[in-house]
Amino acid sequence: MSHVSTATAPLESEAAWKLPSAGRAGMVGLIVTETAFFAIFVTAYLFYVGKSLGGPTPAQVLDLPILASILLLSSSVTIGLAVRALHAGALGRFRTWWLVTFLLGLGFLVLTAREWIRLIGRDHLTIATNLFGTTFYTLVGLHATHVTVGLTIIGLVMVLAWRGHVSPRHAERTELFSWYWHFVDAVWVVVFLTVYVIGR
Repeated sequence: MSHVSTATAPLESEAAWKLPSAGRAGMVGLIVTETAFFAIFVTAYLFYVGKSLGGPTPAQVLDLPILASILLLSSSVTIGLAVRALHAGALGRFRTWWLVTFLLGLGFLVLTAREWIRLIGRDHLTIATNLFGTTFYTLVGLHATHVTVGLTIIGLVMVLAWRGHVSPRHAERTELFSWYWHFVDAVWVVVFLTVYVIGR
């Protein structure tokens, strides 16, 4: 009898185990790849900081983007609330928090654009000015591109939600996308510290 029970135990454990969803595995793979990608650009920025032969320098032209940072980091909270609402079937709350997330992310991009307009127009810092300009626009621009991609997806989901095409059965997909958005926010913390704190 004991021989039969021990023989069937491994079969039961094997039956209980299943592969993770392709979506979760794919998103984890994307985040790991993008983390390595950003690490290269952060390292390059730190390596070249202070090696420009001419001005302007970071200390001369960069201001701390406090408001932009608050907006973007707050959007991690609101997207989490949106996903939680969709899991609970509260479609109205989901649409509200999803819209707030979009507006916060858009606000971040508008403030980033204003910073670039000031840097280019007033301070004459372009990507070709010096090593600082090259690495600054490459790193910050790479992050802004990821925010833009994220906002595009948030906007598409928002339109679908207001047209009634998003339901609780889509909760896992929105949760997976929220991982990407949390990643973009976490990368901003690294970019903020690298460019506006350490790099100055």
